[in-house]
Amino acid sequence: MNYRKDKYGNDVSLLGYGCMRFKRTGPKIDLAKAEKEILTAVKGGVNYFDTAYIYPGSEAALGEILRRNRLREKVNIATKLPHYLIKTEQDAEKYFAEQLKRLQTDHVDYYLMHMLTDVDTWERLKKLGVPEWLEEKKRSGAIRQVGFSYHGSAEMFCRLVDAYDWDFCMIQYNYMDEHSQAGRRGLTYANSKGLPVMIMEPLRGGRLVNNLPEEAKRIFAGHSVQHTPVQWALRWLWNQPEVTCVLSGMNSVEMVKDNVKTASTVRAGELTEADEAMLRRVVNAVNARMKVGCTGCGYCVPCPKHVDIPGCFAAYNRRYSDGWFTSLKEYFMCTALRKTSSAASNCVGCGKCKKHCPQGIDIPTELGHVKKKLEGPPYKIARKVVGWFRAY
Repeated sequence: MNYRKDKYGNDVSLLGYGCMRFKRTGPKIDLAKAEKEILTAVKGGVNYFDTAYIYPGSEAALGEILRRNRLREKVNIATKLPHYLIKTEQDAEKYFAEQLKRLQTDHVDYYLMHMLTDVDTWERLKKLGVPEWLEEKKRSGAIRQVGFSYHGSAEMFCRLVDAYDWDFCMIQYNYMDEHSQAGRRGLTYANSKGLPVMIMEPLRGGRLVNNLPEEAKRIFAGHSVQHTPVQWALRWLWNQPEVTCVLSGMNSVEMVKDNVKTASTVRAGELTEADEAMLRRVVNAVNARMKVGCTGCGYCVPCPKHVDIPGCFAAYNRRYSDGWFTSLKEYFMCTALRKTSSAASNCVGCGKCKKHCPQGIDIPTELGHVKKKLEGPPYKIARKVVGWFRAY
């Protein structure tokens, strides 16, 4: 296993274990199966295990497996505070105590603000005393490092990086999302501030393996260097020295072994110009299904009505590449979870964005299409639920 350093010089395995996708037998996690996979990962040198309060059964399963195999001191646990449920500082203490109990530990190595959406949300948490609470936990050793996970635009991500003295962060990033969400711009900005960057969704939930168009498969097969689509996706990430750790939701021993092998042989800067060109052709093959030719450059923002234009188009395009549910989930996270909505329906057609688009996209018209396709009853109901939680 290869390792990179965190902010304090500790070794973090290139490959991290994402515990959200443990296999289930009915409503319960298949603990015996997860145990075999985790033991294989630890044997292979994986030392970063990521879970969250809201992943059903995940924290408890990880805690039990680590306890009964006496592995707690050999690995790092990363879990997340559900800040969207917090109304008082006492709530933070309550959820954290429950997490320690589930994980059967007295400390969390990497603690994230889960899906921190914007600076306004962080300001709300500051008013509740959350930064002071975090600092007290760090002083006591109950929390070793503090970070945040993020879905949304690069502009807001960079503002959040500057909003607090974070120890690390986590973003969605892969060769298809190089210029959407936080993207390469966010990755390099966080790195310039000394922040380790953990990566989620390296395979877009498996879609860069299971949902590739035939043309993309032919491009991979015809390249002079042969790797599987999974290996290419991981190698593209680890090729970048700014990437600290890549999470994989591994749910078979074979998958763990293959990913460990890749993480043990890869090195930064190994991809050739021919490799990069091949991957760009794969991206173009996948993007052939796109409805809007947005490159995510961000010249169209900020919008006077707060529309996250690149985020809206990225989610809209996913409807035609990854399916309706994935598209709606991304759109909801990038527009509705923020204190100030950034949805396509905010557009008033002023045309300011259109003047700055290098691709010549009729942005107001296309935002109308986004609204029609993604802001149906499921989206509206979910937004009302979020509003109810905030008002509660």
